[in-house]
Amino acid sequence: MLPPLPEPKTSLPSPFQRDGLLAWLTTVDHKMLGILYLVMALGYFLMGGLEALAIRIQLARPEQDLIGPETFNQLFTMHGTTMVFLALMPALIGFATYFLPLMIGANEMAFPRLNAMSFWTTLFGGLLLYFSPFAGGAPDAGWFAYAPLSEKNYSFSPGLDYYCMGLMVTGIGSIGAALNFFVTTVTMRAKGMSWMKMPLFAWMIFINSLLMLGAFPLLNAGLAMLFLDRQLGTLFFLPDQGGSALLWQHFFWAFGHPEVYILILPAFGIISEVVPVFSRKKIYGYPFLVGSALVITFLAFGVWGHHLFTAGMGKIVVSFFGFGSLLIAIPTSIKLVNWLATMWGGSLRFTVSMMFAFAFILDFTIGGLSGVAFAMPPADWALTDTYFVVAHIHYVFLGGTMFSVFAGAYYWYPKICGRMLDVRLGKAHFWLFFIGFQLTFMIQHVLGILGMPRRVYTYPVDLPWYGSLNFLSTSGAFLMGLGMLAFLWNLYRSLKHGELAGKDPWGGTTLEWWTESPPPPKNFETLSEIRSRDPVLDWTKSP
Repeated sequence: MLPPLPEPKTSLPSPFQRDGLLAWLTTVDHKMLGILYLVMALGYFLMGGLEALAIRIQLARPEQDLIGPETFNQLFTMHGTTMVFLALMPALIGFATYFLPLMIGANEMAFPRLNAMSFWTTLFGGLLLYFSPFAGGAPDAGWFAYAPLSEKNYSFSPGLDYYCMGLMVTGIGSIGAALNFFVTTVTMRAKGMSWMKMPLFAWMIFINSLLMLGAFPLLNAGLAMLFLDRQLGTLFFLPDQGGSALLWQHFFWAFGHPEVYILILPAFGIISEVVPVFSRKKIYGYPFLVGSALVITFLAFGVWGHHLFTAGMGKIVVSFFGFGSLLIAIPTSIKLVNWLATMWGGSLRFTVSMMFAFAFILDFTIGGLSGVAFAMPPADWALTDTYFVVAHIHYVFLGGTMFSVFAGAYYWYPKICGRMLDVRLGKAHFWLFFIGFQLTFMIQHVLGILGMPRRVYTYPVDLPWYGSLNFLSTSGAFLMGLGMLAFLWNLYRSLKHGELAGKDPWGGTTLEWWTESPPPPKNFETLSEIRSRDPVLDWTKSP
């Protein structure tokens, strides 16, 4: 059994009050950089959310002209690009930057200056992308930038040049972060912390770094070629001049499908920390969780072709990618069994963090099942480029990754800031966002089955089901917006007026709960030898 819950103790001041602006701009401390990543991710998430609301307002009624087709294309391109590269990934990297050294007993990352460079390149890559509307127009070819839609002879907007440059810069930042996570995990674990004694979040970050190091060079290579096509007249992706538009799709999705797991493996790690703590049980099947993640990493680079089932690749190639896509569902499903078995018979505490973990399991299961449909070529041919795809990707990325980020925020906020988040505001955030999410995207499965194509800025008035369902979907989006307002107010209010948290308000057993809240500049003065996966429990029991 885990130790009894400790009483709250006196905390250190808020981390935002300890240093001036210059210290934040020049820091190489992993904790301050982790906070900067999280603040940046929150800012970009709000921007992407506003873009999504504009899209949903335009689609709420048939034949509206609030937003023209050109602006609509720019909005959904910026929305998708922002959420994937500038909101979800930085949020996960922020948690990893802050907590990986704490979890493995290190006082800093292996390369502190590289850590700082990774953050600033990610931030400025995003700013470069968002400068494009002021330089002649935002990118307008979708977050996937399919050629020839993204070629200069089709889109004269300079936004796609900024898309290429901005994502290449953020990609460099992501590669730097991955290299840092890899080396830190290999070389800086505390004495006695063998591989099979590491926290699961640390394991997922380590495995994820391998995915990032393999996937992002593919994206940057494709972006460089697209930029050369647009600026120097090369012909990599122009079919009428000897190039191949499918070559771009292979480059993009050879990155893009590993990117799905880059965004979900750290989420698995967060849920694997939250569920056992609030179930008052040790995680069930630790070796299987680690092993299944390694299998996912291996298979992730062999399934990208299911995004090209309708491109005419041939039966043998389609069969290979279809089989691989179905196969990867097995190690993914193992994790669901582990979490449910951990909760079974446990003493469950329905904190806000645990509520988001429950919602994650539900949403990711739905997203995974719809993903199995796309792994089967006949179903993919029927549903591709419909709103069923939109529903699927949002159940994976928003219902999966973002719900895990919320679970992590409520779980680790006391450690980062030394104060507890307000429970009533937290539950308001959860219910508004959860109900709004289901209303928005569950309906889009139905729209897709009815045949509504994605990437359209309007639809005919003589299709009554489209109008009614889209209006409900838009209503759900506004509920999610209200939930985010509750979350923002909770973050701000609790920073000054939240209940003091103490070292370990949840009764956690991993190393981050052994130090103060928030942690001092040097995480640990001394550490005893690690004897198990639950060092705080071992040392609490010691006389």
